[in-house]
Amino acid sequence: MYCSQEPYDRVFIELGPFPVYWYGFLIMMGAVIALIVATREAKRLGLHKDFFIDLLVFAIPAAIVGARLYYVIFELDRYDSFMEMIDIREGGLAIHGALIASVAVAYVYAKYKKVSFWKIADIAAPSLLIGQMLGRWGNFMNQEAYGGPVSQSAYDNFLQYIPDWIMNQMCVEGAIHHPTFLYESLWNLGGLILLLVLRYKVNPRRGVIFLTYVIWYSFGRFFIEGLRTDSLYIVGDLRTAQLISVLLIIGAIILIIYRKQKGLANVLYDGRPLDGKGMSDVEKKNSQPAKKKSNKKKKKKRK
Repeated sequence: MYCSQEPYDRVFIELGPFPVYWYGFLIMMGAVIALIVATREAKRLGLHKDFFIDLLVFAIPAAIVGARLYYVIFELDRYDSFMEMIDIREGGLAIHGALIASVAVAYVYAKYKKVSFWKIADIAAPSLLIGQMLGRWGNFMNQEAYGGPVSQSAYDNFLQYIPDWIMNQMCVEGAIHHPTFLYESLWNLGGLILLLVLRYKVNPRRGVIFLTYVIWYSFGRFFIEGLRTDSLYIVGDLRTAQLISVLLIIGAIILIIYRKQKGLANVLYDGRPLDGKGMSDVEKKNSQPAKKKSNKKKKKKRK
């Protein structure tokens, strides 16, 4: 379909000579909201309120490096110098690289703090989707991560119901393109709802929420990636993100089954043992002040 729309300004605000781009602003907002959500849940489950703040000090730089390194590896022919490789002002960040690097850092950090990795992974999973949802709107403002040209029939069937201010930004080189950033953002919203239901209504085995996130995101990404025009390719027409998505789905399913069979997931999400005996992490936390008060009363009686 032919179109003739000017794209939105990529700059959110100018601070003197320094422009702040929508892309960076939206990613920052996503990270802040995700951190607030994770911190509140971590506190509810007995972790220190600053646990995820401290973790992000290491995870965010690792995620940026991982995202860029992943992209550069599969687009190595595009770069003539090291400075071009590290220049991210024109984009070139791959979310799979960011996830791999940040999960690796979280694993090491959990071991260092002597906290269950699966506990913090489950807590962080909904926050990851929040960050990804908002991050895709940064792609929207950058006019990137879109799909192929839209046919008249596709537009008439369902795309005409998408607001004009979205579709106008999908006008690239005189043709309307599929808003794949929107498809993925909405898919992530569905995943967020699913994970919150698992968290507050189901209380599954520890690790299931995070691995469900991996399966949900990868499943949607596999199909959405097939529509995009800016994919990374590993060999011939094989898209890297689709291959990684399949491997992640298989790996997550194997882990769920393996951890259950080997007795490695005998604790529920809230910390309660699978047999129902004992207190959850929330109950343990709530019982601590009462114990302290009772100890004070005993001391007074002795006096």
